[in-house]
Amino acid sequence: MPVEESALRRARAPERRTWPDDPLLAVRAGEGDTEAFERLVRRHTPVLLALANRMLTDAGDAEDAVQDAFVSAWRRLPEFRADASFQTWMYRIVTNRCLNQLRSRRPTTTLDAVPEPQAPDHYASPSRAAESSAAVSDLHSALGRLSPEQRACWLLREMHGLSYEDIASVVGINQEAVRGRIYRARRSLTEAMVAWR
Repeated sequence: MPVEESALRRARAPERRTWPDDPLLAVRAGEGDTEAFERLVRRHTPVLLALANRMLTDAGDAEDAVQDAFVSAWRRLPEFRADASFQTWMYRIVTNRCLNQLRSRRPTTTLDAVPEPQAPDHYASPSRAAESSAAVSDLHSALGRLSPEQRACWLLREMHGLSYEDIASVVGINQEAVRGRIYRARRSLTEAMVAWR
């Protein structure tokens, strides 16, 4: 009897599926396995959405860019080569979508016109909250003045921690150009933020 009871318990227990790593999921998805692709989407959406939000500064545009990137990836998965990681490949697709949107945008509102949310009282005094808000506003303005290419390289390096090699792969340029763009972005941001040192 105890053997039958344990078999019954195992049959009723929810299946615990361990998901394979990205390379295997990408191969399966490339062969048409929608469940494997859904797993890749769930796994990588948060970090890709964070990148798109930082590049585009608009949540709706960021969501559209990431969704378009995954639609494009689904169509191009049979072409995906495992010489690059799936995440790096997706960074490239999302970055290109964001750069295209930034290039086609017409300036409508400056970042200075968008109010920053106030820090909660338990985190800072009113003067410290005002100072922090002004510093963040200045940083957003300085990021907005960078070229889209400089902004992409800087965000991928400083906010997402990608290597120069991975950034070069994502943006589609050589590592020296990546280093140059990041250097110019850092210099511009340092000059813009000199008052906050």
